[in-house]
Order: sequence, then structure tokens, then C-alpha cells
Amino acid sequence: MTVPAPLHLPDLGAAPLSAPVGSDPARARFHHDLMIEALKLIEEKRAEHPSLEDLAARMGLSPAYFQRMFSAWVGVSPKRYLQSLDLAHAKRLLADRRSLLDAALDTGLSGPGRLHDLFVRWEAMTPGEWAAGADGVTIRYGWFDTPFGEALAMGADRGLCGLAFAAQIGREAAFADMAARWPKAHLREDPAPLRAWVEAAFGGGEAKLLLIGAPFQIKVWEALLRVPMAGVTTYSDIARAVGTPKAQRAVGTAVGRNPVSWLIPCHRALRMSGALGGYHWGLPVKRAMLAWETARRDAPAA
Repeated sequence: MTVPAPLHLPDLGAAPLSAPVGSDPARARFHHDLMIEALKLIEEKRAEHPSLEDLAARMGLSPAYFQRMFSAWVGVSPKRYLQSLDLAHAKRLLADRRSLLDAALDTGLSGPGRLHDLFVRWEAMTPGEWAAGADGVTIRYGWFDTPFGEALAMGADRGLCGLAFAAQIGREAAFADMAARWPKAHLREDPAPLRAWVEAAFGGGEAKLLLIGAPFQIKVWEALLRVPMAGVTTYSDIARAVGTPKAQRAVGTAVGRNPVSWLIPCHRALRMSGALGGYHWGLPVKRAMLAWETARRDAPAA
């Protein structure tokens, strides 16, 4: 099956980058795209600890203008954002913002949850539907631009069931990965019904999720929904939260199989050592997500 071209979101508010108040829409779109490139550049060059002058030169801008534009859009300075990508950052997160997930999980799998400015409602596909490989279920899909690269969104009538990022592994591989999860579902290219949920995922609002997985996987994903923005947890904490403290390996597998990345924040799961561990869509994407969340949380102090 040929993977279609990405669908560009016209609403500038659909991304975590915020346009300065009063911006001209066309100019704001240009600056938005420029800042996406700046974030990618910082990720690629983070090991070199580039200076403001180096970054500005690579972007073809003056240092002062680049600093003002970056701070206005991202919410923090380039230096602070670069610091949040440092290898020691994950250890500081564990020390300062670790979520132990001590609260007991709700008995039901349906209900509301808070995720930054996003209101998430989720429900689970029945075990029978999952065991049947989503036989007879129509899953619509489409490609969307996001601050973390192109994303493949998939959804059924009851909500989003897939969100994959292709920046590191490529679009063909991302599509094949997601399509293989529900081999008997009917896949249909139809991005329009998904647009509002995708815009909510990256800009705030209400999004609905349909969790398609084994019961144990769903318990793990529900636990991840309890980790606050810019917070982190560990695989062992999740294992305790779902009542299987010795099943860290199984928890790690369930985290890695999370089909709705970003909304179910598997990027917030770290190893006890502070190492980032793996990430299904590539570690650069995980680092960028953690860095963006920290930058936004710390923005008032920037």
C-alpha cells in the first residue's frame, strides 16, 4: 500500500509551539516552520554544545533575532532548551519530578484524565475484539505535521488508536509497524475525522482514545496516563502501580508497544539509573519530547 503524503495542519495552534500574540498568519506559519528546523538542529548538534552564534549562523539569522524568535515561540531561550537535552537531565528529572504512581488505579478503564492542557477520555476495546485482531473494525489514518516530525494518526469511531512518529524510522516503516498491530482491521485513508483529535493532542482540547491491546498492556498504558507533564517515572514504579512489582520486563515490553505515543506518554518512562532507555520511534524523538515539556514547565523562570 502506498503511504500518502503528510496532511499539513492549517491551525497554528495545533502544535506545542505558540505563535506570539498578534502575529500575521502567513508570517507566523513561516516562523513556525523555521523554529521546527531550529529544534531539529539543536537536537542534531547537542553533543557539540553549539553557541547561540553557531546556531544563529546555521539558521541564517543574527544571534539577537534568533534568540528573540526562539524564546517567543518555544517559551525558553536556546541555551535553556539545549541544557534540557543534556545527558544528566534525565537524572535530574528522576530526582526532582519522579512520579511514584502510588495512587491506586481506578477499577474501570474508562474515564477522564488530565494531560497538560489536554482532556483525554479513553476506553478499551473488549478482549474479544482485540483477540480477533480488530476483525471488522474500520481504522482511518492520515499523516500530520507535528513538532516532533511527521506523525501517522489512526483512529476508529470511538477515538484515536494509533499515533506514530516517522522522523527517525521513516514513513514506510512507521506505517507498516502500525498496520501490523491490527492485521484484520480495514484500513482506510481518511484523515478528516482524525483532525480534531490530532489538533487536541498537540494544542489542547479534548481527545478520545480507543486502547487496543491485551488487558495487561492497557493497565500499563493507563498508569502512564497518570504521569504529569514534565514528570517522569520508572519501569519498576509502573510495575508496582499495576500490581506486578516483579514484572519489570513485561512492563517494559508493554510500554514499548504503546500505540498512541505522546498522548499515552511512554516517553516519560526512564530506567532507575536515569538512562533514557529505549523509545520505539527513536531516542532523538524521546529527548525532544522530554526537553519540550521541561522547557515549557520552566518557561516562567527562563
